[in-house]
Amino acid sequence: MQGKVFEKTSFLLWIQAEAVIMATDLAEFIGAALGIYLLFDLPLITSALIAAIGSFAILEIQRRGYRTFEALITVMIFVVVIAFGAQVFYANPDTSAVVLGLFTPKFEGVDSILLSAGMLGATVMPHAIYLHSSLTQSRIVGVNDLERKRIYRFELIDIVIAMLIAGAINAAMVIVSAALFHKNGALVEDLDVAYQQFGAMLGPSVAMFFGIGLLFAGLSSSSVGVMTGDVVMQGFIKRHIPIYLRRVITTVPPLLIILWGVNPSKALVMSQVVLSFGIAFALVPLIMFTSNKKIMGSLVNHKITSSIAWLIAVLIIGLNLFLLYETLFS
Repeated sequence: MQGKVFEKTSFLLWIQAEAVIMATDLAEFIGAALGIYLLFDLPLITSALIAAIGSFAILEIQRRGYRTFEALITVMIFVVVIAFGAQVFYANPDTSAVVLGLFTPKFEGVDSILLSAGMLGATVMPHAIYLHSSLTQSRIVGVNDLERKRIYRFELIDIVIAMLIAGAINAAMVIVSAALFHKNGALVEDLDVAYQQFGAMLGPSVAMFFGIGLLFAGLSSSSVGVMTGDVVMQGFIKRHIPIYLRRVITTVPPLLIILWGVNPSKALVMSQVVLSFGIAFALVPLIMFTSNKKIMGSLVNHKITSSIAWLIAVLIIGLNLFLLYETLFS
């Protein structure tokens, strides 16, 4: 009986993890396609097909070794940081207003909550928890407590840097939007409109930075969903499908969205909201496992760490439930 309950739970967790991964693929694919579309003025469907080819190329590089793959991703992320950093520089935001906004955030209607949930999902990316855990298992494994703690410190630095970069990129987009578009009374609801406004207000070179940022951000993350899908399928239901077949399957939804004429910018935001809803399903088990001394040994969470983690989990779940309520009943 207990075994059947465990199997059902694993199956349901696998389904939600796959849904989150599909949302990630959607965002990555649409972001890369929009980048190509804006930079080279190609039809959106043509841009999407080129993005698909690029994602397959990155997948092939990944298959040839993690060292080369990690170096490529590092370079691409560096390009993204430079691109969005340049936009902030040219937008010249009010530093005091930026600091005030960071420490005193506020919501103004359902749309702002929706955007906040999307940014949370885009920054944390719950499926990356599964992937990162899997990747660390294939690296150096400590043979004693001292070595494990040393490896843990390096992993902690790695994660903190990754979160800071992801958060900085999302913050940069909000800062630029406020300092440039909102300040000048420009209504920007789509990414192609943002690209045009960049060109009109700051010049073609800054608009190009925006397109490059979208393109490289999408391509640099294109293999994350595929790798994670393989990990969660093997972990939850002990099944495996060829990695290229999975890439083909996950390419279909964004192509259909583009063919159906769905607004790609809105589809991208909604995909990130799905990620926000998926955080709880990855975060709650993670807190439970890392707070269990039988599982973690000397690396078990301190009580204050567990308390803060549970508080964050409650806040995220509360945000998502509030968003659901406001969307369905307001």
